[in-house]
Amino acid sequence: MKSTLTIMDNTEIIKKYKYAVIASDIAIFTLQAGRLKVLLIKMKKDPYKSFWACPGGLVKAEEDIEKGAERILTEKTGLKNVYLDQFYTFGKVGRDPFGRVVSVAYLALIPSDNLSLKTSSDYEDVKWFEVKDLPDLAYDHKEIVKVALETLKHKLENTNIVYSLLNEDFAFSDLQKVYEIILDKKCKDMSYGVSLSSNQKSLAEESGELPKVIKEKTIANYLYFGIPALMILLTF
Repeated sequence: MKSTLTIMDNTEIIKKYKYAVIASDIAIFTLQAGRLKVLLIKMKKDPYKSFWACPGGLVKAEEDIEKGAERILTEKTGLKNVYLDQFYTFGKVGRDPFGRVVSVAYLALIPSDNLSLKTSSDYEDVKWFEVKDLPDLAYDHKEIVKVALETLKHKLENTNIVYSLLNEDFAFSDLQKVYEIILDKKCKDMSYGVSLSSNQKSLAEESGELPKVIKEKTIANYLYFGIPALMILLTF
């Protein structure tokens, strides 16, 4: 059952910040059981008690924004050494009931295997949620997740961001499955009509990137990292 936010009179909310302050919010995505999920933390304090939110917080005066985001992610979720990609700045007036807060948002796509999640005492829980079935979200975090997901889908066209979810030796079918889950649509067979020219084979063998006995998985790996991902997308 979803909770309902009680709208409080503005005079009841003590403004903490006289001037604008900088925060960072992080949208962390993963795949579990063939579904795309986002990591959220459960709020304890009013006016968003029992609501969920992306891990986030204020950046300290002595911190670079990215370093602040890394610290916040570790404090709120227990995750460390996660590559964060800055994707948007959320700065609408009124997005935070406690004052003027501008959030620099980051996203990441990580495997969820063997992760030990742990939030701080300021929050009730930390948990993965399907992006298609989100709980009530605090602040403007529904928009943050939406924009982060749109950015992630766009990145599939020109980066190899999904590599972190693949085994070291993967096939076209593995890559295609990840694309289909994130894009939420069926794609054409990625391996159809794909081959390496004799020149590509020769260059790859000389550089040690491709063995003389070419297997389908090796070709998939070579194409994905040796040629822009957009070339694979052209087979959709």
